[in-house]
Amino acid sequence: MGRSGLQVSEVSLGSWLTLGGRVDFVETARLVHRAFDLGINLFDSADVYQDGDAESALGDAVASLPRHHLVLATKCFFPMSERANDRGLSRKHIVESVEGSLRRLKTDYLDLHQCHRADPDVPIEETVRAYEDLIRQGKLLYWGVSHWNSSEIEEACQIADRTGGYRPIASQPEYSILERQIEVDLVATCEREGLGQIVFSPLAQGALTGKYSGGQIPGRSRASDPKRNRWMANHLDVGVLERIDELRTLADGLGISMAQLALAWCLGRPNIASVIVGATRINQLEENVKAVGIELPIEVSEAIEAIFPGPATQADSNADD
Repeated sequence: MGRSGLQVSEVSLGSWLTLGGRVDFVETARLVHRAFDLGINLFDSADVYQDGDAESALGDAVASLPRHHLVLATKCFFPMSERANDRGLSRKHIVESVEGSLRRLKTDYLDLHQCHRADPDVPIEETVRAYEDLIRQGKLLYWGVSHWNSSEIEEACQIADRTGGYRPIASQPEYSILERQIEVDLVATCEREGLGQIVFSPLAQGALTGKYSGGQIPGRSRASDPKRNRWMANHLDVGVLERIDELRTLADGLGISMAQLALAWCLGRPNIASVIVGATRINQLEENVKAVGIELPIEVSEAIEAIFPGPATQADSNADD
């Protein structure tokens, strides 16, 4: 993970919208244990997921697994109640959120704790020093960020260096064939400052699996559920879905699924330490893990770039115009 000594599995299991909610506690245990058997060691959550039930379900699930082989990661920032201090990245809220996560996850320490967003109302130094204290107390081993921009990451690293504290080691952004904004400057900043990327939605919330081929929305899918599809509007555009359908030929030519193609593409990109997958069924998990070790031929990568050009390609095209 970045320049730290922490080793994480290339595929990690997330819990947003799934564990402790759509996936009940019993099925969560089955998924987590199968994930562990498949070599996954990184399990990602957040205090706000399912109002804490995601962490509770994950805590129950890992209770019988060897703790020293697990990398438990969680996050805080979003409101946990209507109370003024029950949100954000103040020292008070970070410390209290960590205590709550430790209780729900039934563990003495967290391997990685991340700021779920940046907090414009709290000085970054207060946040950095809070993490320094928690790491020195042994409640955390490492800390990281999610959806922080390059200047915020740089400032956090400078403060940590100046105060003798601990730099963040991880950045958790959205990243997929469809969402490539981190390529503009975030990846370069993180490589320079020693952070690795744990990316979420590498399958664009299911759009890159091909399940919406031809613009059809299957019943009981995420896209058909108004509670879960509010972040998917851009991925369900007819033009986008038509281009996603072009990826099927590439996957078929390699004898792999579209999901494996999308995950292998992510894992082959610079600075990517792990891709977070969500799963409601064991067979989904088993298919996704098979993406590890797939090296896409250069002509396939070039074809993907032609279908979904990244920021650099788009900039070159604009310059030519």
